[in-house]
Amino acid sequence: MSTVKDMDRLLQSFVDGGLPGCGLKITRRGETVYEGYFGWADLEAKTPLTSCSVFRQASTSKLPLYVAAMMLYERGLFLLSDPLYEYLPEYRESRKAVRCGDGSFEIVKADRPLIIKDILTMRCGLPYCNFPVETDDPTLAAMVKAMEPLWAKGHYTNREQVRAMADVPLAFEPGTHWMYGFASELTCALVEAVTGRGVDAALEELLFEPLDMRDTRSHFFGDIQERMVKLYAIDEENRLTPTSFPLERTFLPGEENEMGWARLFATVGDFSNMMTMLANGGVFRGEHIMGRKTIDLMRCNVLTAEQMADYTNPYEAGYGYGLGVRTLLDRAAGGVNGSPGAFGWTGGYGSWCEADPEDGTAFVYMHNMLPNRERWYHPRVRAAAYGLIE
Repeated sequence: MSTVKDMDRLLQSFVDGGLPGCGLKITRRGETVYEGYFGWADLEAKTPLTSCSVFRQASTSKLPLYVAAMMLYERGLFLLSDPLYEYLPEYRESRKAVRCGDGSFEIVKADRPLIIKDILTMRCGLPYCNFPVETDDPTLAAMVKAMEPLWAKGHYTNREQVRAMADVPLAFEPGTHWMYGFASELTCALVEAVTGRGVDAALEELLFEPLDMRDTRSHFFGDIQERMVKLYAIDEENRLTPTSFPLERTFLPGEENEMGWARLFATVGDFSNMMTMLANGGVFRGEHIMGRKTIDLMRCNVLTAEQMADYTNPYEAGYGYGLGVRTLLDRAAGGVNGSPGAFGWTGGYGSWCEADPEDGTAFVYMHNMLPNRERWYHPRVRAAAYGLIE
């Protein structure tokens, strides 16, 4: 069994080896098992990284989004089998791209409309399209064309982006394949449709306030901007250079900075509160936030054998996919010392989160670096973190 000192040494070795800074918190049945912060929030200013440091979340923003969506599901506001057009009318009829024998594509009507389960499981057939690209793929090319007026305007809401994508031909028949991408923006629009509120306000009411996630939002407030860790790019020789990413402007207030749904920022402790709730049957500090059975549904693998072939990233070995989260299926296949049914997600800047209901254990690790080198850091953190659990 590993020790706290072993974990300290591992995280310090990350920093010694070139990572600017990182933080990790582990809880079990609501009690802190480990919490540590190493390195720098700002290398040039020699500002230490601490529990107050704020990290960009990128795709770990999906965790609060999909948790909130499932909370609305368990309140009876929608069913997974509901057609998406009942909430987003422009999606009444979908078309799909079909490859012909000569390699060309034909655009035909889909056999059925998108349903909510398709967007909660990344099986809606729309990839990401955040920036202009040259492509021969009919779906992505149509997405670029649909986005051009919004990019020309320079700012746009998530709802505008969702409307722009309604006429884009899907990459496949709804529900037949797994494809990471635009499903989260559609889920955002669904949350807004069923609550009658903006997604930021909905997340604040459903999750951030009940879970004491004081520093998790999508727009700067108070001293958040000063506490945000600096983002660094790392080259092949482990040299770090301060950098930025175009979507970061969405953290600034004002419609002129909007580019769809603004991704979240958070502290390690804030995200730990949410993952602790998920690991403990929906209970946080004695309060029932979410139903245990809903969490169990969320972490069930939905992918068929054919769809698992779409889910081939070596980083995901041993995992399947549920409702907005990866879920551990096979310890041996992934070389993972966690529990089957443990679930979570990862962010492009370097965050990794997992909840393990079998032991009531929650893990939250964060760093901010591009590329994030997740395949090197995260499995080591996971192995050592589970090694602390008796």
